Amino acid sequence: MTALAGRSSTMTSKPTIGFIGLGKMGAGFTSRLVEKGYSVIGYDIDEACCQAARDNGVEIADSPAKVAERAEIIQLCVISTTAVEAVILGEGGIAEVTQGQGKIVVDHSTTELETTKRLAQTLRERSGMQFIDAPVSGGPGAAAEGRLAIMAGGDQAAIEAIQPLMATLGQFTRMGDVGAGQATKLINQALVLSNYCVIAEACNLGNRFGIDVSKIPDALSSGYAGSNLLNDLLPRMVENDFEPRGYARQILKDLHMLQDAANALNVSMPMAGTANSLYSMLVSQGKGELDGAAIVSLLEGVTPERSS
Repeated sequence: MTALAGRSSTMTSKPTIGFIGLGKMGAGFTSRLVEKGYSVIGYDIDEACCQAARDNGVEIADSPAKVAERAEIIQLCVISTTAVEAVILGEGGIAEVTQGQGKIVVDHSTTELETTKRLAQTLRERSGMQFIDAPVSGGPGAAAEGRLAIMAGGDQAAIEAIQPLMATLGQFTRMGDVGAGQATKLINQALVLSNYCVIAEACNLGNRFGIDVSKIPDALSSGYAGSNLLNDLLPRMVENDFEPRGYARQILKDLHMLQDAANALNVSMPMAGTANSLYSMLVSQGKGELDGAAIVSLLEGVTPERSS
């Protein structure tokens, strides 16, 4: 049992939370945590993100190591595997805190599975900290409202220790040991990102038929086609609302990661491969900073603009 697990069984006060990565997702996470009464210490390389977090009640530290020194649970949500490695093992990284027994690092980023396992082992050896990979699905709005799907891999005792915190953020499921969370996120991405393209096709077909496509989510809500993704995504496609909740370039990064993992396992994924090709086209057109919903523009011939 971790020290934090023992602490949570004997004390009712909330642990101090560190949060590294204060962009769109991090802003959603930290606003929820502050709202629920947690003391949050944050860090980001972008000063504008830091200032926005300060305005929301987050204390800002000078480095990931400074965050980890003061926090009992350290959450990460950064853009890439390289960024996660820098936060943990780079200069001023979490692993510089060598007396980390009882602390738990929770990585909400979408990262390469084998690197996740290596970082978990290295962090444990250098600092004594536990590591949980806990990627999420749902976007910034779901983070702020506590509606995330959180899929986790890690030691059972560490998972139990962070359960109260995770319960404030969404549906939290342990999928196995370290790495199982990232494996589950790849399955999530196969389902979701392929469906981005399918929904775009359906939107375009409805427009060609001349029907009111905005009514599709309600019309299909009680059937098999109804879904959270359809309800969220189709209205934005109808309105050509491509203001980023997440970026098309990030979707392409995840699709590349999914394809690499499938190739390593000799698993055929033709639908995900098609999505990979479509998002490669979108990003090559200079639209990587738009929302993933902009994939509909490839089918409709629309030149997407960010909404004002």
